[in-house]
Amino acid sequence: MHPFDYRRAASVEDAVAAFREAEDGAYLAGGHTLLPTMKQRLASPSALIDLAGLTALKGVKVEDDAVEIGALTPHAAVAAAAHVRAAIPALAALAGKIGDPQVRNKGTIGGSLANNDPAADYPAAVLGLGATVVTDRRAIAADDFFTGRFETALEAGEVVTAVRFPRARKAGYAPRILGDALEGEARTLARAHAERARAAAPGTMLLSGGEATVTVTGDGRGGPNAEYALALALALDGAPGVFAMACDTDGIDGTEDNAGALVTPDTRARARAAGEDAAARLAANDAYGFFAALDDLVTTGPTLTNVNDFRAIIVAR
Repeated sequence: MHPFDYRRAASVEDAVAAFREAEDGAYLAGGHTLLPTMKQRLASPSALIDLAGLTALKGVKVEDDAVEIGALTPHAAVAAAAHVRAAIPALAALAGKIGDPQVRNKGTIGGSLANNDPAADYPAAVLGLGATVVTDRRAIAADDFFTGRFETALEAGEVVTAVRFPRARKAGYAPRILGDALEGEARTLARAHAERARAAAPGTMLLSGGEATVTVTGDGRGGPNAEYALALALALDGAPGVFAMACDTDGIDGTEDNAGALVTPDTRARARAAGEDAAARLAANDAYGFFAALDDLVTTGPTLTNVNDFRAIIVAR
């Protein structure tokens, strides 16, 4: 580790002033990424500005329509907060499963977002929940905050002060894990899962992972996730209140430029209105063309990580 100056900030304004004075300063929150990279000499800031003493950036505030979490609130505190568990139970559950106890008690939500590791948990949560990242200068919608791997819209010296999450309109869905290593033909899995979805009680989420396959007999386009989604849409045939997503976590479905596709209760109706024949598209192995026509492809670009294929079916309340 290279030598560096250390300064413990007394306020956000003090931290920003210290950053401006430093030749190459860095803010220190939980330090779970910064300190290891410094030890490996992959990062060598001239000064560390420690934010740990900024108690104003810690804690949870609940309003009628939002939950605001201070940027220095550790993961364990988010998981334990009764207000978070009541308003956004999925967020509390996520926070309670980050890393190990040491990480959960030291790591912070603001530090995780500012670092934007693609393998981290909070970036996906703030995107999925439509959160807003609040800094000492402005408020940034989650969709605009993340700009690339380990890259964000934060300007030099800008400090994340809080994260605002809108209250969930509906929450507390019961998860049903169908398996995390499912194999077989994508369309066969889809038909079986459609039966499970039709039989499931409202408020259920069916989750599954595993690498499905496609026996190609047609000349269309589409990977196994899009084919699964198309076969699911056919099998559900507009079942009310059933929504689904099938995606590859690396952002590449087979050899295509999409990660997967979405299914909604009106997928078949919209397809008919657009002159699309779902059965013919499936027979041609052209799920890509089908969902492209409906603007229901999920396109993330390469994520540079590959955990599994992921499928979620929500049976709405």
